[in-house]
Amino acid sequence: MATVMQFTSPADEFPLGTVFENLPAVTVELERLIPDESFIIPYFWVRGARASDIEAAFDAHRGVVSIELIDDVDGEYLMRAEWNDDYYGVLNALAHANIVVLSGIGTKEGWQFEVRGESRDRIGEFRTDCQAHDIPIEITAVHSLLPVQGAGYELTDTQREALVLAYEMGHFDSPRTASLEEVAAELGISQQSLSSRLRRGHRRLIAKTLITP
Repeated sequence: MATVMQFTSPADEFPLGTVFENLPAVTVELERLIPDESFIIPYFWVRGARASDIEAAFDAHRGVVSIELIDDVDGEYLMRAEWNDDYYGVLNALAHANIVVLSGIGTKEGWQFEVRGESRDRIGEFRTDCQAHDIPIEITAVHSLLPVQGAGYELTDTQREALVLAYEMGHFDSPRTASLEEVAAELGISQQSLSSRLRRGHRRLIAKTLITP
């Protein structure tokens, strides 16, 4: 059965984490990962700084070859990183275990990941790989993937929980009766994590209900 795992990693361990040393107020959110036999190209959003400061803030890291600005949307910056082929980190371990990254959010406090494996064996393979390569992670939750009522939606438990609570608290009402901050506080997570869960949950629901295959 498909399994979802949440884990954290130190801010400076992940290659993109070097930005927090110079811009401690920024948030980095992974947008898309493209696994390949030999490399992974991550697209990510950076919030909380000016574009001119961001590229300079990504100091040299043994895992990163280059950082490129792709787009600017309402003060948020979509960027792309090229990895060093000789560096083996958490993304390599995820790719080798064929694990999908549902969300990855980084701040100066550290990285929070939510990932999905085809089975618990895949998750176990990832954990073993991290241990073998001294990649520091702390697993905070592991659970089976359960669909919401109605076959085929395939929301994760955390996405369903966030969507339902936000609805019940009135976050989607007009006028809104609960802010993102209030819903996040009720769940005991950061606003960035909640925003990511809601966005990915919406995407999954739209893909499964409104988009014709």
